[in-house]
Order: sequence, then structure tokens, then C-alpha cells
Amino acid sequence: MSFDRAELEEMKERWLAANIEAEKAGDWKPLAEFYTEDATYGWNYGPKKDFMAVGREEIRELALGQEMEGLEGWTYPYQAWVIDDRTGDMIGLWKQVYEATREDGSHYALDGIQGSWFKYGGNFQFSWQRDFFDYGNVSSLFIELMTDKKMSDSMLKRVEKSAPGTLPGWYDYGTAPVKFW
Repeated sequence: MSFDRAELEEMKERWLAANIEAEKAGDWKPLAEFYTEDATYGWNYGPKKDFMAVGREEIRELALGQEMEGLEGWTYPYQAWVIDDRTGDMIGLWKQVYEATREDGSHYALDGIQGSWFKYGGNFQFSWQRDFFDYGNVSSLFIELMTDKKMSDSMLKRVEKSAPGTLPGWYDYGTAPVKFW
């Protein structure tokens, strides 16, 4: 199914504006309105775990709620987009930057390439999203934050809560309720 390029560009602009508001508020749950009722949102986290939220409400509560806990003060500035109007595929490449700074004045930020691959579903909503990021760089950054005692209390609570690996939405590799690809 092909889509009007202007509609896809408008979707991108609406998404970017809503993301900035979510970052300011430290609340990403309102972004759920950008997904169809039956949308799926997932990512792989290393060789043993996948995350998958199925349906708008699960996306709101798990992907944009539970999984964003502790990320107040983080921003996700988009760097570039690739949009295919023939398929509705939209890939946004972003950085993940924390407001805290190192001794040299630089912000703690995730190295490597991060992004989101969206499938546009029409009516200014996504039907599918898969995030990608460098698992090794995430681990390295979080260890650095803990070592430097720069991790927020809310992030420390999130790490403690997720350490057992039993939070809703998390699945052993290959066992999520919908296929990753």
C-alpha cells in the first residue's frame, strides 16, 4: 500500500513535536495515541531477551510507561529519517542523551546507532514499531552512570525492578506473542 508523501512527512512532524513534549513532561504515555489499536512495538535486548507490547493499551502501559520509568531528564533527538512512501516504512535515527554531565562537561549519551523503524498504518498512526540500539553501549553507559554516581534515584529503582528479568512484556528470545520481523 502506498501513501501520500506529504501525509508521511506530516506524521513525522507530529511525532517529533509530541516526543519533545513527552521529554519535557517526563511522560511518554500520551504517545500511545500515535498507534493503531492493534499495533505492536518491540525490540531485541541482546542474545536472550525480546520486548514486545501488543495493542495500543499495552504499548501505553508497558513500552511507554514501564519501560520509560527512570528516563526523566533524557532526550531522544532525531538525527535523520528515511521514509518510503511506497510501503509506509519510516526509519528515524536518534540519540539518547542524559541531562547529567561528566567532569569534562560532556553529557552522558548512548554511543552507536539507535533508531526506530515504524510502519505507517494511515490516519496519522503507526501499526508497527521496532527499536534498535547497541546493547553493549547501553550496558557500558549504565555502568558508567552507576560508577560516577550520576544515575537518578528513579533509574536506580527501575534497574532494581527489572533486574530479575520478569517484567511484563519481556520474553525469552523468539517467544514473543508476535514475530519480531
